[in-house]
Amino acid sequence: MVTPRASLGRFKQYLSAWEKIKWSWQPESNREAGDSVVRNFLLHWFPAKVTRASLSWNYSFWLGTISAVLFLILVLTGIPLMFLYVPSVERAYLSVKDLEFTVSYGWFLRGLHRISAHLMVAVVFLHMVRVFLTGAYKNGTAVHQNRPLNWIIGIVLLLLTLLLSFTGYLLPWDQLAYWAITVGTNIASAAPVVGEKMRFFLLGGTTIDQNTLIRFYVLHCFFLPLGVLLLFSYHMWRVRKDGGLACVDRLSLEQKKEKVAPIKSKTYSLLGITGGTTVHVETMIIDEDKHTVMSSPNLTRRLLVVSLATLAVSSLLTILFRAPLEAAANPSVTPNPAKAPWYFLWLQELVTITTFTIGGFTINGALVGGIGLPGVLVLAALIWPYLDKSPVSAIGVWSTKERRRQNIIFLMIVAFILVFTIIGTFLRGPYWNFYWPWESVPEMPRKF
Repeated sequence: MVTPRASLGRFKQYLSAWEKIKWSWQPESNREAGDSVVRNFLLHWFPAKVTRASLSWNYSFWLGTISAVLFLILVLTGIPLMFLYVPSVERAYLSVKDLEFTVSYGWFLRGLHRISAHLMVAVVFLHMVRVFLTGAYKNGTAVHQNRPLNWIIGIVLLLLTLLLSFTGYLLPWDQLAYWAITVGTNIASAAPVVGEKMRFFLLGGTTIDQNTLIRFYVLHCFFLPLGVLLLFSYHMWRVRKDGGLACVDRLSLEQKKEKVAPIKSKTYSLLGITGGTTVHVETMIIDEDKHTVMSSPNLTRRLLVVSLATLAVSSLLTILFRAPLEAAANPSVTPNPAKAPWYFLWLQELVTITTFTIGGFTINGALVGGIGLPGVLVLAALIWPYLDKSPVSAIGVWSTKERRRQNIIFLMIVAFILVFTIIGTFLRGPYWNFYWPWESVPEMPRKF
């Protein structure tokens, strides 16, 4: 029989355990707030104090955090999917079909994983756009900054995100997945010298079969997530090493250094701070108290809000837009048109535009539009931080006059990519002919 005293003791134990968990998220003093960041494994990579400008919703839109949350959702939903999915051409489609119609809430698990993957591609791309438009890839006023390197890491993370989504696209092994991968790998094969070798490596042969499926499965479930995790960790560490978000540099330029009287109970020396009042020096500092707040709870609360909002939006989209599942993959039945994944449709559109004949000579659109132009864009993005001569005052600021021309050119490139993606998604029909939304698209017989 449990006595009231024993019940009270157990309740106190539970309360004590809860206080140990809660204190780092709801500190009661600045000292506790600082200790909570240092002693908490999840918060350790954040500084004890952050600037109010860094917490602003309208500067970064928290796109980097949203990307991280989406990646976490992908990991958490991907682990049970690994146990339920069978990477075999004979059973892959049936295992996905079981997820949709047999496994309890399997449709939601698969749909959330798919939606999060698509959202991650879009959000990482938007994050790159934000960094460029604010000039956040340039070094500012602090010493030992290397923001250009972190920009390059961000570009690599975007490419890995595309590959992560691309390799997962094949796993349902339905018609949509099979022919999307066919189109994508055919474009990749147009690369000079390494194109065919790269396609052979990805497919594990010359056709999409069991070798392709197992390679895409291993890349999707292990190597690419590991690469994203390692680079993301270094990316975050570099942000901390570079002094935080770029908006902090602009803040430091606007501040005036003020003389502050030293604390009489301390002595400042080359060896550090010691007790006593015999030796004093005057220091020049920027008044941080006006512009900084404790990371806990100010930063942690916003992290929680962003994480919950991202999960809520992803879940809502999963319910509204069910993950498609077409007929089982059939190499003998070619859909018309066969489209690449949506994030590569702008490349497919470029291939169409750059394929033409001059004087009996046909220009290879896959080489020009599918490999050449995107390659130039990626190369330009990688070296641009070293070519940009914008002043330090333009770093971390939206819509500055000094960066207006290059921002307009960059936005035009982004607009072209978006327009071509929309055209490829909604306005292309059989034989890749153009159809307006109000025009009827003829149904074409399947090719055998």
